[in-house]
Amino acid sequence: MKSAFLVFLGGGLGSVLRYQLSKLLNNTVITSIPYGTLVVNILGSLLLGFLMGISFKYNNLPTAFSLFFAVGFCGGFTTFSTFAYENQIFLKSGDYYNFLLYTLGSVFLGISAVFIGVFLSRFS
Repeated sequence: MKSAFLVFLGGGLGSVLRYQLSKLLNNTVITSIPYGTLVVNILGSLLLGFLMGISFKYNNLPTAFSLFFAVGFCGGFTTFSTFAYENQIFLKSGDYYNFLLYTLGSVFLGISAVFIGVFLSRFS
C-alpha cells in the first residue's frame, strides 16, 4: 500500500507540473508544433535518465525513491498519450511535415535526453 501511495503522490505532482508547463508553452508559442508536450517529454526523459543513473551508481537507494520519482513523478510528468493524439491531429489534417518533424524529433530528443541524464548522474 505504501508503494502505491508513493507512486500516487509522485504521479499527481508530475501531472500538475506537466499541465502547468504545457499550458504555458502551448499558449505562448505560436506554431503548429505542440512545444509544451515536447518539452515535458524531453525534460521527463532527462530527469528519468539522471534518476536511474543515480540509482545505478548508488545501489542502496531506497525503493521509495524510485517509486516516487521515477515511476510516479516522471510517469505523471511525461505523456505518451498526448503525443500520440497530437500526431493523430497532424495526420488527420494532412500535415505530414510537422508529423514527421514532431515524431522523429520527440523520439530522437527523448532517447538522447535519457543518455544525457545518465551521463550527468556520473558527476553527482
